[in-house]
Amino acid sequence: MSAPLQPSVVEGTPPQTIMTIFMRVTVLFLLATLSVTGLPLDTVATANKSAPNVIVITIDTLRADHLGCYGYKQLRTPNIDSLAADGVRFERAYTPVPITLPAHTVIFTGTYPTLNGMHDFSANRLGAQPPTLAALLRDKGYATGAVVASGVLDSRFGLNRGFDFYYDHFHFNRLQESHLDDMERPGNIVADEALSWLSKNYTKRFFFWMHLYDPHYPYRPPAPYGEEYKSHPYDGEIAFADEQVGRVLRFLKEKGLYWRSIVVLAGDHGEGLGEHGEQTHGFFIYNSTLHVPLIIHLPENSRTKQSSELVSLADIVPTILQVLKLPVPTQVQGKGLLPTLAGKRQEEPRSLYSETFLPRLHFNWSELRAIEMGKYHFIEAPRPELYDLMTDPGELVNLYSQMSGVAADLRGKLHSMIREYTPGEELAEKTGLDPALMERLKSLGYAGFSSGGDQKERSSDLPDPKDRIQVYELISEGMAASQHGQYQESVQKLTSALATEPNSVPVHYLLGLDYYHLRNFASAIDHFQRVLQTSPDYSLAVYQLGLSYAQAGDMAGAIQTLQRALQLDSTNFAAAYNLGAAYMHEGRASEAAAAFRQSITLAPDYAIAHIALGEVMLYQGQVDDSLAELRKAVRLAPQDPRVHRALAKALEAKGLRSEAEQELRKAGEVNPR
Repeated sequence: MSAPLQPSVVEGTPPQTIMTIFMRVTVLFLLATLSVTGLPLDTVATANKSAPNVIVITIDTLRADHLGCYGYKQLRTPNIDSLAADGVRFERAYTPVPITLPAHTVIFTGTYPTLNGMHDFSANRLGAQPPTLAALLRDKGYATGAVVASGVLDSRFGLNRGFDFYYDHFHFNRLQESHLDDMERPGNIVADEALSWLSKNYTKRFFFWMHLYDPHYPYRPPAPYGEEYKSHPYDGEIAFADEQVGRVLRFLKEKGLYWRSIVVLAGDHGEGLGEHGEQTHGFFIYNSTLHVPLIIHLPENSRTKQSSELVSLADIVPTILQVLKLPVPTQVQGKGLLPTLAGKRQEEPRSLYSETFLPRLHFNWSELRAIEMGKYHFIEAPRPELYDLMTDPGELVNLYSQMSGVAADLRGKLHSMIREYTPGEELAEKTGLDPALMERLKSLGYAGFSSGGDQKERSSDLPDPKDRIQVYELISEGMAASQHGQYQESVQKLTSALATEPNSVPVHYLLGLDYYHLRNFASAIDHFQRVLQTSPDYSLAVYQLGLSYAQAGDMAGAIQTLQRALQLDSTNFAAAYNLGAAYMHEGRASEAAAAFRQSITLAPDYAIAHIALGEVMLYQGQVDDSLAELRKAVRLAPQDPRVHRALAKALEAKGLRSEAEQELRKAGEVNPR
């Protein structure tokens, strides 16, 4: 904008009058400038008095090329598009890992999996280091809150560190079948909880994270989006997510917070949608699953409206800290984007790292690692790949053999990045493969089991994931069928997968689970034994084998195997409970009681173990102790008719017939016959 016109002054005008005229014109110029930048006038004074609020919105499984602001025409996303119009849209933003938990770990620590150790969605937990964005901002006086939509981001994985309020509330009960929806919640519920927290904290300086899971498979958009996008339901779920984003943005605007806040919207990874044979995500690292939307809205309009610079989700933390003028921790590996937001171009070409260890950790196939630099994307695999993204954005023509020099240069740079990003020891805490967690991850479409392979084996000696994509999709379809109770169909899918992978640990494990549900315990035992021939310390398979022995009537085998399961995983309270049940079946009451106590020690709120221990105590004549245990069970599970009936027996034994009758009535009320 040109400088304001100077007022014409009549000769002889007093100096103080000249100054008054000049000040009026200057004020008018400043008001016009504020109007152009879009900063509401009533928020200017407040914006100068306090640091900005920070809002991060992540949308799971969101492809950048399925948003209106990125050029997509088959879908309306007015709220996200509006945010992009008020901020900076990054055209070439990428996730380092196309899996929800490790991708969000990158987002909130600014570190790569090579440092934070979160390569996967199971058997690891974010350690005490590196610092999270929530912890850093809470230390600076921010109120911190989060609402997450999927059990894969449950607080047990450590991303709750630094949040005063972390709404997960997912159920991981090992013994009870849970409805599939228990492990995810729709976006409208997430937005309800988000608005509830914001309404209580908006007068403070705050950092808030809202996670939407809706575009994740299976795609089931609610009305009216289910009908409107019937032929492409993935887009329908994105439209539904956009509506929830709009609810939060409207709240910020209504409270005068929008222009006083940093708002970041990002996808954690994309979705294959059949490209390269991959229906979902996590197995490959093509840009169909690496390319994500990234929009950053600052308290004032940025000079730049879009950027074609290569950027990573690891850049979010240092960028927010730069805007807030806070120090960036030395462990952060991302790059602050404040110069880019100010309209400056990167001085040096950027290289981005990506990986997936899903094939290695869960199937004993090779992991994949890649580097994207300039127009090239190099993927290191047993059969390496090189793509020219300018001429081949779909990555369909592998140029590795024709451009060996370029490939060799990029491989060298990739190895240098891996060395740079990898410390002496990764920071994640390693955890066991919780049986409940594995079952619930399957309900979300995740292959939550161990490959049983030797992690020291060279990746070049393992099968290339490109040669196993059909098998992987068969296994995924088999898991989905099992989760919907279609066990026979699951058996057919998994048996077909065995034609290619006859010794596959995960396939035999999943078949064992299917046959268990079909009550074909002999076949279940056979498949779990096949698993343990290859991977004798696979604790989940040992546990499931023990259950199968018990159901088949082999209590000696069940007791021995469940004891072994507890040796391998001392936290498995379900194994302790079932060991107690097996002892009780054999009339070994004292040993049963000890096993039930062990289960309760591991899981104090595990109602069914309290019931079992109370019944054993009653059997042993310890009526008062039995009553105490069963009353605990009633407090924990008042809707379970079994606990009321068990308590009624103990009350009857104590001679408290009136109370016993009350408990029997309660049993009938919660489970009317």
